[in-house]
Amino acid sequence: MHAFVQKAAVAAITAGLVTAAALAPIYNATAADRITGHHFASRSEVMAPEAMAATSQGLATQVALDIMQAGGNAIDAAIAANAVLGLVEPTGNGIGGDLYAIIWHAESEQLYGLNASGRSPMSLSLDYFIENGYESIPARGLLPLSVPGAVDGWFEMHGRFGALPMNEILAPSIHYAENGFPVTEVIAYYFERNAEVLQDFPGFREVFMKNGHPPRKGEMFRNPDLANTYKQLASDGRDAFYEGEIARTIGNFVQEHGGFLSYEDLAAHHSEWVDPVSTNYRGYDLWELPPNTQGIAALQILNILEHFDIAEMGFDSPEYIHHFVEAKKLAFEDRAKFYSDTAFNDIPVDWLISKEYAQERVQLINPQRAGRSYEPGNPPTTGDTIYLTTADKHGNMVSLIQSNYRGMGSGVTPEGLGFVLQNRGELFALEEGHMNVFEPGKRPFQTIIPAFVTKDGKPLMSYGVMGGATQPQMHAQILINMIDFGMNLQEAGDAPRILHTGSSQPTGETMVDGGAVSLENGFSNNTRRELVKMGHRLQEAVGPYGGYQAIWFDAEQGIYIGASESRKDGYAAGY
Repeated sequence: MHAFVQKAAVAAITAGLVTAAALAPIYNATAADRITGHHFASRSEVMAPEAMAATSQGLATQVALDIMQAGGNAIDAAIAANAVLGLVEPTGNGIGGDLYAIIWHAESEQLYGLNASGRSPMSLSLDYFIENGYESIPARGLLPLSVPGAVDGWFEMHGRFGALPMNEILAPSIHYAENGFPVTEVIAYYFERNAEVLQDFPGFREVFMKNGHPPRKGEMFRNPDLANTYKQLASDGRDAFYEGEIARTIGNFVQEHGGFLSYEDLAAHHSEWVDPVSTNYRGYDLWELPPNTQGIAALQILNILEHFDIAEMGFDSPEYIHHFVEAKKLAFEDRAKFYSDTAFNDIPVDWLISKEYAQERVQLINPQRAGRSYEPGNPPTTGDTIYLTTADKHGNMVSLIQSNYRGMGSGVTPEGLGFVLQNRGELFALEEGHMNVFEPGKRPFQTIIPAFVTKDGKPLMSYGVMGGATQPQMHAQILINMIDFGMNLQEAGDAPRILHTGSSQPTGETMVDGGAVSLENGFSNNTRRELVKMGHRLQEAVGPYGGYQAIWFDAEQGIYIGASESRKDGYAAGY
C-alpha cells in the first residue's frame, strides 16, 4: 500500500470511521491479475538458450552474466556473483562467513560437493563456557567466532573448475566497492535491523555506519576497505587471507579485544570436497550435502511424505499442511541429535536417509492430531544467508550458498578489511556427550544448504532457499509444489509457504509443546481453523519464509529456465 494511503487508513481506524476488517481487502489485494499461471505467481519464468544466473541482488546477477559472456564459465560466474553479494548484501553474507556448493561438471558428467566451512578456535574449550556459567554460546561478539571458510571455497572451486583468472573474476566487485552502488529496498531494511543490535561491536560503525546511520534505500554505499581486501585476494590468492596480512589483521584484532580466534586457526584451515547424498522422490533425485549441514533433513522429510498422496490432498488443505509439519518434526528430531561434524562423530547418514527408516517413522504420524513431541531414531548397532545459482553454455551448473549467520554475523569487524566475521560458533551445544558439543578445531552444525536435482542421472535443477532452519522445509516444499502440485519453476517459489518452528535443536533445546506453525498469506481461513482443531498452534510471522533462486535445464529444447525470489531484491536473467 502506498505510504499516504496507509497513513490515511490508520487515521480512519483510529478515528473510528472504519474498522480494520473493512480495510482488509485493500491490504490483502494482489498487485496484478496475470492471464497465465497461478494467481499467486509474481512473474513469468526467465528463459535463455546459453546461460542463466539467479541471485538475490540485481547487480550480482548482471555480473554473473558479464563474466560468462567474457569467456568465464558457471563456476567463475558464481564466485564473481558471491563477491558482489558480499559487498551489496552484507546483511546476509560475506567473506567473513562460510560457503557450500554443489557443482554439476558437464565434461565429467558428475556432481561435486564442497564443504567450505570453518572450525572453532583451538585455544577455546568447553571448560571455558562451563566455568564461566554459559548455558549457551552467545549469539554475537567474540565467543561465537569460527574460521571464515568462504574465500578458501572460492579458490578451491576456481582451482578445480575455473576458466578466467581470479583478478578478472573479482574486478566487478572491486569496481563497485570503490565507486559505490545504490542500496536496494529489502537489503536496506535488514541493514537497519542489523545495525540496531551490532553497532556497538568492535569496528562495525566504522564500515557500515559512516554517516551515523546504516545505508538507506537508494543511497550510494562504498566500501574501500573491502575493495582493498579483494585486491589482495586477486593478486596474492587464498594465502593472503589465511596466511598473509589479512589473517594477521583478523587474529590480532580478535585477540586485542579478548577473543580466541587466532592467526594459527586461519593458517590451519582447509575446505573439503565431499560426495553429495540423495533420495528419490517420485522419480526425481534430490541431492544435498551431508553433515555438518542440515541438508539431509530435506531428504528425510520427502522420504516420509512419499508415503502419502499429497497431490490428492491439495495445496491449500489442512491434510497436506498437517502431514508436512509432522514429517518436518520427525526429521528435525534426528537433526537435533545426529547432525554435526563428521570428523568428530560417526553419523549414520545412510540409515537416516533410507526408505526403510522412513517407513518406521511414518507410523508415528497421527493423521488427525499434531504431535507435541517425538523421539529421535535409534540407529542399528554396528551422530540469514544468500543463495545463488549459475549455468553456462557448456552445461556446467553451480548451486552455491554462503552466509555469516544471523544476518551480519557476530558484529566483530576487523579494522581495515571491510567485512564482519561470522558467528556460526553459536550453533554448538554445550552439553557434554552431545554429538554437536563444542570442541576445539570442530566445525559447528550448519544451516546453509545448496540443493541439486537430477533425473535418470542427468542434470535438471539447481536451487536453494536461504533462511536458517527454513531451508530444508522449503527445499522439500519447492519440489512438492512442482512434482505433486504441477507448478512451474517460478510459481513453486512464489507459492505461499509453510514454516514450522520450535523443534528440538542441535544446540540442546527439546520440543515438548509441538512448536508453532506459520502460514504465509494465501492459505485459506478454513484451512487455518482445521489445523487449530488438529492441535496445531498457529503463529503469525513476517519475513522468515526464506529466499529462493533456481535454474532448470530443459535438455529437449536445450535451454535454461530461471526463477528468482519475489520476496527479495534480485532476479534471474540469461542470454
